[in-house]
Amino acid sequence: MNLFDLLLEPMGYEFMRVALATSIVVAVTCSILSGFVVLRGWSLLGDAISHSVLPGIAIAIALNIPYLIGALLAGLGSAALIGVVETSARIRNDTAIGVVMSGAFAAGLILLSWMRPTVDVFHMLFGNPIGVSYGDMILSTVIGGFVVLVVASLFKEIVAYTFDPIFSKVVGIPTTFLHFTLMILLSLAIVSALNTVGIILVITLLVTPGATAQLVARNITHLFATSVAVGASSAVIGLYLSYYLSISSGGAIAGVATIFFFVTLGLKTAFKTRRAE
Repeated sequence: MNLFDLLLEPMGYEFMRVALATSIVVAVTCSILSGFVVLRGWSLLGDAISHSVLPGIAIAIALNIPYLIGALLAGLGSAALIGVVETSARIRNDTAIGVVMSGAFAAGLILLSWMRPTVDVFHMLFGNPIGVSYGDMILSTVIGGFVVLVVASLFKEIVAYTFDPIFSKVVGIPTTFLHFTLMILLSLAIVSALNTVGIILVITLLVTPGATAQLVARNITHLFATSVAVGASSAVIGLYLSYYLSISSGGAIAGVATIFFFVTLGLKTAFKTRRAE
């Protein structure tokens, strides 16, 4: 079997075509935000929001409303709560994030174990691109399109806020609005990734593509282009590996993204060493 046959065989199945399209959309959506997450130093915050959507999903299931609404409200609520805890208790930001993240995730697990919903919680936590439906694909595409549209419309302002929020506020840029806009976009991206990489592994796509791009990027445009390329490539390669090796799809996608980072880091280190010699 040649390379062409290896690439073509999985696409003979409808579920693989849907899974590939959805995974690419989700990876691109998260990779666009990944640049801001890395530059702003929000890696831990992204992890907190991803874990904090679980109780929102559980409550949405109990109330029989779309889990998108529950997850979005829980994500925004956790971000606001982190700010309140940090200010009121006068503790470091990472400490406040750790407290809220672990507490929210525990609450979600308690609610789910109490309600015993019919949804597959394991796939919600760790993802299962192979099991996504057309409805999931459409939802991910709509969310991805919205994220791209908002980022494109506010790109200059978000970049300015990302690099220097104090100066941005002084010159009249609505930093509070941008802050919560990014929180909403992060929450939406996490929701779109529930069925592909899941709550636990989505942080990989929100951090690793941007971190990899930061190693080699020459400017802001190059950073975002590289981040998207790494995310999309991770989705494609990871899905093919999961098909041929019969391994976790979400884990494979996250694993490939991590490998990209360490390979890039190794090559950059080796290049710098050679130049120094």
